[in-house]
Amino acid sequence: MKTRRNLTWLLLALLMLSSPVLTSCDKADNPVQKPITKQYFTLWNTCEALTTLKTYVEDVTNPKSPNFIKAEDRIATFDMDGTFVGELYPTYFEYNMLEYRVLDDPSYRDRAPEDVRQAAQAIRDFVRQGTPLPAHFDMIHAQAAAKAYAGMTLAEFDAYVRAYAALPANGFRGMTFGQAVYQPMREVFDYLGDNGFTCYVVSGSDRFICRALAEPLGIEANRVIGMDVRLKSSRQGEEAGVNYTMGREEELIRTDELLIKNLKTNKVLQISQEIGKVPVLSFGNSGGDSAMHNYCLSNSKYRTAAFMLIADDEERDHANREKALKLAEQWRQAGYHVISMRDDFRTIYGFGVEKTDFTFGEK
Repeated sequence: MKTRRNLTWLLLALLMLSSPVLTSCDKADNPVQKPITKQYFTLWNTCEALTTLKTYVEDVTNPKSPNFIKAEDRIATFDMDGTFVGELYPTYFEYNMLEYRVLDDPSYRDRAPEDVRQAAQAIRDFVRQGTPLPAHFDMIHAQAAAKAYAGMTLAEFDAYVRAYAALPANGFRGMTFGQAVYQPMREVFDYLGDNGFTCYVVSGSDRFICRALAEPLGIEANRVIGMDVRLKSSRQGEEAGVNYTMGREEELIRTDELLIKNLKTNKVLQISQEIGKVPVLSFGNSGGDSAMHNYCLSNSKYRTAAFMLIADDEERDHANREKALKLAEQWRQAGYHVISMRDDFRTIYGFGVEKTDFTFGEK
């Protein structure tokens, strides 16, 4: 009898262990947490360019699509000035900074070489009086900028860029130069990054200026390509780098030797050398970006797309709508998709930013 009773209790215990435990909690007590769906493109209007971009990304990231692109080949290249950073306040960031460095900065203005001074004055005359810049001024500026910052360590130059970027952007109320970013384009970086794209900045501006301005957008320094000057070690002197061994206590400094102005086909050469892959997406705003776009569209392995922004919003930015619309037609004929800042962006720099007249200090 005792053996039978023990066997009964053992069977009951096993039955309880194998059965689900019932409690008084129901679904209302333990609500299932649904993942929050991330909202993209809240600063865009419904438009052809955005629809094209989203359709493209959905297609090439779909493993079942014949146009599927492996994540490691999802390369997107972006120009900087006029593509995601403002260039109309009233000219390029690096032009404005050179003007300040040479004509206003008391630590440098009295020792600036004459050719550097002439370049800075040309910028000032263009900005304040509308005097046309000299022919091939992109190269004139590049040579002058190389000289104007020569001798600075990379840390010193980065600090100089960031200090200038903290100044109020001329022609606007409510933002600094460093904050003069097209907010809808920030959403493009975010969207592409979340879909496995690697975004590179490929700009005609100085590489180290671009790094400082792109860093708040999450673009790491090794994904920035720009104009370059030769660097050297702080104790290297005139000795060639191949013959000199840098010590641990030394720093890298800028020299006055321009290596490359990263415009037009130079952008393609730099992409090939530094990225090693042909992009599948390309974003720009001027003829200086056409070679980069054409290189992207020449990619025979994958489906590609190229986009051009046009500065056609005269209410919220210092734009020339007539010129922009002519460019838009030119870009469409070239096979690029056009992004209209006036029609496609709900805001450009943010809802708290207002366009104002340009103001200048003493001439």
